[in-house]
Amino acid sequence: MHSMTRALHLAARIFLIFAACVSLRSVARAEATPQPPNPQQAPAQTAKQVLGAIQAIQGSTITLKPDTGPAVNVVVQGAVRILRVAPGQTDLKNAAAIQFADLQIGDRILVRGIPSADGQSLTASTVIAMKRSDVEAKQQQEREDWQKRGTGGLVSAVDPASGTITISVPASGGTRTVPVHTTKDTIIRRYAPDSVQFDDAKPSSLSEVKPGDQLRARGARSADGSEFAAEEIVSGAFRNISGTVSNLDAAANTLTVADLATKKPVVVKISAQSQVLKLPPQIAQGLAFQMKGGARGAASGAPGGTAGGAPPSGAAAGERVAPPDAARQQRQQQDDQRAPGEGGNARPGRAADLQQVLNRLPKASLADLQKGDAVMIVSTEGTASGGVTAITLLAGVEPILQASPGGAQAMTLSPWNIGGAGGEAGDANP
Repeated sequence: MHSMTRALHLAARIFLIFAACVSLRSVARAEATPQPPNPQQAPAQTAKQVLGAIQAIQGSTITLKPDTGPAVNVVVQGAVRILRVAPGQTDLKNAAAIQFADLQIGDRILVRGIPSADGQSLTASTVIAMKRSDVEAKQQQEREDWQKRGTGGLVSAVDPASGTITISVPASGGTRTVPVHTTKDTIIRRYAPDSVQFDDAKPSSLSEVKPGDQLRARGARSADGSEFAAEEIVSGAFRNISGTVSNLDAAANTLTVADLATKKPVVVKISAQSQVLKLPPQIAQGLAFQMKGGARGAASGAPGGTAGGAPPSGAAAGERVAPPDAARQQRQQQDDQRAPGEGGNARPGRAADLQQVLNRLPKASLADLQKGDAVMIVSTEGTASGGVTAITLLAGVEPILQASPGGAQAMTLSPWNIGGAGGEAGDANP
């Protein structure tokens, strides 16, 4: 997977959820100091913690949608302590006491209390809140920082001894390698094998990063852009599937795809975070034509990856296509330092072209698919049971698969546009 575009969408979803969840959970851990038992007291009911967003407020009851599981009714009685913390805060030292009336729909809260017998409600003893507008401001700040100081690519090598991960990143004329340096202070996380949500990503270590993984990093580039010092890393093993739909199950939100590479059926789940798109026939034909031309150009050694050595689109006959070395290096450096997803000047033959097309497509759904349709999918790594969850599913790709029967490896999709962090399907994006 060569394209690492739409990194901002990725960072947006990551930090919209992550900034709130991590700090609230840290606060909860700091507060949950166990007390020594009192043998004269009767055993107390087991308290429970629930983290999520406020869906509705009616009287003294909050409808809370947890990050996982069904909605819960939270009963907040008069003596309950309600505190507000800022995104990034990990304890209650600077928390402000607020009133129940200060809570609003969309605020994220962590509730501690006693659950009812049926588990559908909770009588709160403590409510720790994070204002929605504060989370959104933090999200914007983080998005801008990932844009300015982020990079990403496909892992090609890992050197635990030096703490260096080598990645391939998009560059003029193809890709180039960049060493990403880590230290003991670098935050490393890894996606769960069956989830595309960053909030489900687990604390990880360098030893879990493998060649072939996708990796996003935030930190500082060297002056010439050839190296990267990472403050934070998230990695994941994603899977590319190309094939035809053999079965659809709307009730279960799944489809079965006959994988061209393995010749085996794969059950793919469509979740709320999955991005489902369908290429119009004319666009699919154009991409397939470009793909065939790029392959012929590469085979003949023609510059620009175009068929028969023809100049890239927009270059007139006799016009110099390749700039002098100094200019070429300068342009490559500018391209590589531009945050993925920025700008729209992708040149023919570059992996970013398909992603730019996808950015403009309207959303589709499982109902838009039929048996026999050709699809390209980026999915989670999958669990031992064999099922995977779609991150991006692209239909209408028959011409592309005909141009590349081996699975359209030259046109792989980027896994980092999970739903479109910016709100796109609630994506948790890095």
